[in-house]
Amino acid sequence: MDYNKVKEGISLLLEGLGVDCNDPHFKESPERVARAWTDELCIGLKEETFHLTTFPMTSGDQPNMIILQHIPVKSICAHHLLPFIGEATVAYIPQKSLCGLSKLSRVVDFFARRPQVQEHLTSDIAQYFQHKLNPQGVGVIIKASHLCMEMRGVKHSGLMTTSALLGCFLKNSTVRAEFMALARLQ
Repeated sequence: MDYNKVKEGISLLLEGLGVDCNDPHFKESPERVARAWTDELCIGLKEETFHLTTFPMTSGDQPNMIILQHIPVKSICAHHLLPFIGEATVAYIPQKSLCGLSKLSRVVDFFARRPQVQEHLTSDIAQYFQHKLNPQGVGVIIKASHLCMEMRGVKHSGLMTTSALLGCFLKNSTVRAEFMALARLQ
């Protein structure tokens, strides 16, 4: 990422909007906004800063579904660069290894921190876990409100739901039904 280009772009945006950049409220805005975008909002465009902690399954472990709900999702819509905010549910059925629970949330947050469409975010998370854990299957559901729809265009609220199912979550209707039922639980 190029902090200076982002800063320059914000300055041009403010000038283009006719904002008085000498106003004390806007004087430092290009720097603040550039830091927010490069250090926080789009940190998922950089390299992973975490290690996916895994643990081998032992002989007594059953390959049951593991599911984490209410994972916060805060991302930026690629079409209008406005936020979409919601929650993710991530589930997998292990094959040989278990994932550290907090890493389910950390992976969602990592992939959410970049401009994109919700459909790709959902798929990217599922593909990541399928590739890194090699489980029997993965299921991801994201439900989010999009400010690009609420603040402009139709100006209506709504909850967009996307899902990505891989392995046994896609091929086995019983596993899929269990995941969908559990995902509906609060």
